[in-house]
Amino acid sequence: MGTSKSYLSKVVKEMPDSGIKDFFDIANTMEGALSLGVGEPDFPTPEHVREAAIASIKRGETKYTDNRGTVELRAAAAEYLEKFELHYDREDEILITMGASEGIDLALRALVDPGDEVLVVEPCYVSYIPCVELCGGVPVSIPLKAENKFRLTKEELEEKITDKTKVLLISFPNNPTGAIMEKEDLEAIREVVIAHDIFVITDEIYAELTYGKKHASIAALPDMYERCVVLNGFSKAFAMTGWRMGIAAGPAEVIFHMNKIHQFTTMSAGTTSQVAALEALTSPVRDEEIEVMRKEYDERRKIMVDGFQNMGLDVTEPEGAFYVFPSVKKTGLTSMEFCNRLLQEQKVAVIPGDAFGNCAKGYIRCSYAYSKDIIRQCLDKIAVFVSRFDLK
Repeated sequence: MGTSKSYLSKVVKEMPDSGIKDFFDIANTMEGALSLGVGEPDFPTPEHVREAAIASIKRGETKYTDNRGTVELRAAAAEYLEKFELHYDREDEILITMGASEGIDLALRALVDPGDEVLVVEPCYVSYIPCVELCGGVPVSIPLKAENKFRLTKEELEEKITDKTKVLLISFPNNPTGAIMEKEDLEAIREVVIAHDIFVITDEIYAELTYGKKHASIAALPDMYERCVVLNGFSKAFAMTGWRMGIAAGPAEVIFHMNKIHQFTTMSAGTTSQVAALEALTSPVRDEEIEVMRKEYDERRKIMVDGFQNMGLDVTEPEGAFYVFPSVKKTGLTSMEFCNRLLQEQKVAVIPGDAFGNCAKGYIRCSYAYSKDIIRQCLDKIAVFVSRFDLK
């Protein structure tokens, strides 16, 4: 016997599916299709990291760890963050999470009460808005502009603040735009944050992937320690996406309450993954391995930017992460129309900008976490498609 009653959460029912997933699924099932859609390093996890994990399994190290992560890994994480002028105590101010994605969820749930407004800088990663909504918060978008290199300005921030504003969620280097914030940019934001007594969640998963300029964290600025949670991890710079390893760092009180949620929902991060993460952080060749990947990404970045510029499309040069975010407005197509037609006519999958916020309509995200050969093949096919339009 059926029922007319729906048992599903209204919030979840009304939540759209990921725009990234949709195109990824289509590309995977289309014969001969090429993709620039996935934000995942094409480098394998370094062999010594994999070997450390295998050795740990052979030793039978398969039990639960401390909810917060092993003492050794938290100590290594604290030492690693010093690289970005971030100073945290390994015992009370570091939490090992199942990817930076879990860290975002934990931070929001620890900080946000129903009705609190969370300022979300857009374009942004697809999970931010849903995570705000799932904890009862009210997401308030701050649309960023290409003419500002997709950087957040103090004027844009001040315009969106109300008496209900509690949290600012930022991510630089940014997915999908590749934008960064330099120290002077962050200092202007800091003034507004302090003046309005706002807490900041800063997702810095791409901190290692900047080109020509060193990453700066807002949490490293004066008087920001007590009002920031910093999220980092291993997926991008260490090519460890499948290991699901993240780092959350912040004031002891906030980390304590994040860990309460963490222990009731996931218990602890995977033991084998923690061993691998510890090896990645403490290896004497750590920075050398990251530099090899960063140099390769930089070369791919230049190929992709040149390719889109040669097509006549407008593109802001990305200074971080591994994405290019060209505008396709000159074609007269919407982002979705462009991506659908490109996939059907040239068998190339890219992601419509709409997946990252309404302000990103008219853009597409293309990842250069692919080999140069695949990037060049895709650019050639995109150029054929774009040549059908009068871009003047």
